[in-house]
Amino acid sequence: MAAAAKPKSISKSEILKVLSETSELSKKQVISVLDALAALVSKNINKKGPGVISLPGLVKIKVVNKPAQPARKGVMVLGTLRDLPAKPASRKVRVLPLKALKDMVK
Repeated sequence: MAAAAKPKSISKSEILKVLSETSELSKKQVISVLDALAALVSKNINKKGPGVISLPGLVKIKVVNKPAQPARKGVMVLGTLRDLPAKPASRKVRVLPLKALKDMVK
């Protein structure tokens, strides 16, 4: 039995086409709106911003500051010790679905 082909994600050009048709805006206007949204998200999650932004009804994007991890000894499967290297502090982006998005999947 051949496995069924997995459906592909919608492309950027298809997204622009659908948004321009439904909102009655030109493609250039839709592109500028999406660029402005990307700039707004970038401004809010960079180091000088608050580190969190919510897109109403869809997702909440936040930055999580991970502290530095010191070097330590780790135990492998057979009980032998192994040196685990230190990890520097880092910033991770987390995207959390909001209730409306979760309800869309049901």
